[in-house]
Amino acid sequence: MKVFLVGITGAMGRTISNLGGDFEIVGGFSDAKDPQRNIYDDYDEVDVDFDVIIDFSNKDVVGRTIDFAVEKNKPLVEATTGLESQTLDKLKEASKSIPIVYTKNYSVGINVMYTIVTELTKLLDGFDIEIIEAHHNKKKDAPSGTALMLLDAVKKVRDVREVYDRSDVHEARDSNEVGISSIRAGSIAGDHTVLFGSDGEVLEITHRAGSKNVFASGAVKAARFLIGKEPGMYDFKDIISKG
Repeated sequence: MKVFLVGITGAMGRTISNLGGDFEIVGGFSDAKDPQRNIYDDYDEVDVDFDVIIDFSNKDVVGRTIDFAVEKNKPLVEATTGLESQTLDKLKEASKSIPIVYTKNYSVGINVMYTIVTELTKLLDGFDIEIIEAHHNKKKDAPSGTALMLLDAVKKVRDVREVYDRSDVHEARDSNEVGISSIRAGSIAGDHTVLFGSDGEVLEITHRAGSKNVFASGAVKAARFLIGKEPGMYDFKDIISKG
């Protein structure tokens, strides 16, 4: 499998490059152009053959990446977080022409956690719910895409509204709100906790990423899945459920 890696010189790009395995990174996209390594800063200049695109870049690049994938008629694994609604709409439109996997987190554990949180929300009716996430001090978006993904799991069951900062709130919490708290410190790869609390008990489910390798491995798994697939939007949770 030949991979074109968008964000190749970034932290996740370097992580994928160091993974090893039965795939080859044949080139990529970055502001740091390097012709000797087939790294381009202009999609119009790309002159390398590849099977699939993996995008771990930033939200300002994603629109161009989608256009590039459609132009080249290549599958796309979109792994950039913090995407705006118009970019998500563009991604959905592109999925009519090419196969795409998009999720807010490529960890197997987090995608299992999504299912568990949905079930716990059903079972723990009336419990207050809080989501706490922690990441390294270089992460730009907050709350994390994964925190919002876990919020989606809750919203599948309950009609709730999210509260991101209570510093301006001077009243007791509403039973139908979900508090989301963000921590940025050191080199934390990614910690996420969903807390369910009642008057007499607290239940927490937590996922901790030991390294960025878990996200890189998941993205490569998704890329391998897309080879030969029909156009459409594929969900990573469906991929891991098939083994």
